[in-house]
Amino acid sequence: QVQLVESGGDFVQAGDSLRLSCAASGSIAQINVINWYRQTPGQQRELVAGTSSGGTEYAAAVKGRFTISRDNAKNTFYLQMNSLKPDDTGVYFCNANIRSTSNNDEEYWGTGTLVTVSS
Repeated sequence: QVQLVESGGDFVQAGDSLRLSCAASGSIAQINVINWYRQTPGQQRELVAGTSSGGTEYAAAVKGRFTISRDNAKNTFYLQMNSLKPDDTGVYFCNANIRSTSNNDEEYWGTGTLVTVSS
């Protein structure tokens, strides 16, 4: 079993910066694809940033402000969020396709971390 756990969500003000972390644990051989999503009440889950397209891509609303990165040695990836806006408020989820030590590729989701940006 592989698990993803997000951390770093907080209550901040517009213009602040925040870094979210997603730590993968378990029988991991390789993290193939990483993504960050966010969701607000009554809204569909939105892809914010990730590598699912073969390269790093960002939603139009966050381009120039958010940056995705990874630390393979720690099986952890990050979302650096700068110049936060109230519209960035939501629950952020990490998502990854991970190859286990038994050579199985599976998709995993974290349980979310809340980011609240006040005006």
